[in-house]
Amino acid sequence: MVDESALGFGTGERAPWASDPAGSRGRLYAEKSSRTRSEFQRDRDRIIHTTAFRRLKHKTQVFVAHEGDHFRTRLTHTIEVAQIARALARALKLDEDLAEGVALVHDFGHTPFGHTGEDALNALLKGHGGFDHNAQSLRIVTALERRYPGFDGLNLTWESLEGLVKHNGPLTDMSGQGLKGPVPQPIADYCAQQDLQLSSFASLEAQVAAIADDIAYNTHDIDDGLRSGLLTLEMLEEVPFLKDLLSKAHEQYPGLDESRMIHEIMRQQITLMVEDVIGVAQKCVAEIEPQSADDIRWARAPVATFSPHMLGADQTIKAFLYKNMYRHPDVMRVREQAAKIVEDLFGAYMADPSCMGGDWARGIEGLGAGATARRVGDYLAGMTDTFAVKQHRTLFDHTPDLR
Repeated sequence: MVDESALGFGTGERAPWASDPAGSRGRLYAEKSSRTRSEFQRDRDRIIHTTAFRRLKHKTQVFVAHEGDHFRTRLTHTIEVAQIARALARALKLDEDLAEGVALVHDFGHTPFGHTGEDALNALLKGHGGFDHNAQSLRIVTALERRYPGFDGLNLTWESLEGLVKHNGPLTDMSGQGLKGPVPQPIADYCAQQDLQLSSFASLEAQVAAIADDIAYNTHDIDDGLRSGLLTLEMLEEVPFLKDLLSKAHEQYPGLDESRMIHEIMRQQITLMVEDVIGVAQKCVAEIEPQSADDIRWARAPVATFSPHMLGADQTIKAFLYKNMYRHPDVMRVREQAAKIVEDLFGAYMADPSCMGGDWARGIEGLGAGATARRVGDYLAGMTDTFAVKQHRTLFDHTPDLR
């Protein structure tokens, strides 16, 4: 049960365990502070003004763009994650700007065509370090965005970069051994310049951004699945948690039309999951009594997480979506076609890098095979779905229509 009185809703008070922008560990390149914005506000604003953020508008979440204007894209998903992250941060007296900034940047590294493009690019770059979208997000904000005269990237604060790379938790144990295999090379390379403490948990602001991602895509993928016709309200009864929401909605609003029913179920799902996370985090904080953001980082477990009951519901929903939507024959057919586009483009650019044009092709003749492959990977990863299809049509006689 959430104790609202103890959380101080709307007071603006920052808890001892919150990240303090005035106490930030700083930026790789020193800059003068702003007279009007905190360090985390500046990070958030820089993220929003990037090319990478605008490109999210035309990158796939699950359904490719032509299938309907009302389906989620990476951009709309990102905005929804940021809204949930900010709500969680406010309830837990955290720095809302840091939570929002981490949420806004978390999908920068995604390729065109969603996880299909990432899987294809990872296979193509297997001999050159592979591809990881979190690592690619770090490359974008530390190297590939070139907007400022004094440095490449955005020169974000340590706290924002930490939250980005630890989106899925610590990457290493205390000895530096990777917890899920080797640390992606871009992350290891950056940490040689600025240590992001890969063995610790992230700040609580970053933790709420990460679990907000789970809440958003579980809920909204169900919404998109229902809109597409791949899912039906009756199918949701396979999941006890969703069946309970349906039963309560039917009882409270008998005869409610389907579109309003769908929205009501999604609204209730988000509310219950958000309140569950707040309750668990509140209990954890009461137990460990953190006096600083570092006390959260070095706790024995993440603080922003689901209760065992809600975690079970979350896992059941994921399994349901995997079976009925992500692996639906119609979705799989489009995935195969999209993977072919990525594979064809990679082969074409490796054979003739000048096809990339502009700065991407400039000076590439002197690079070795690994550096060339990485640059081609960077170029491909930055593409939107629509640009990838356009480039394929330019280079090849036949391009899949992704239908």
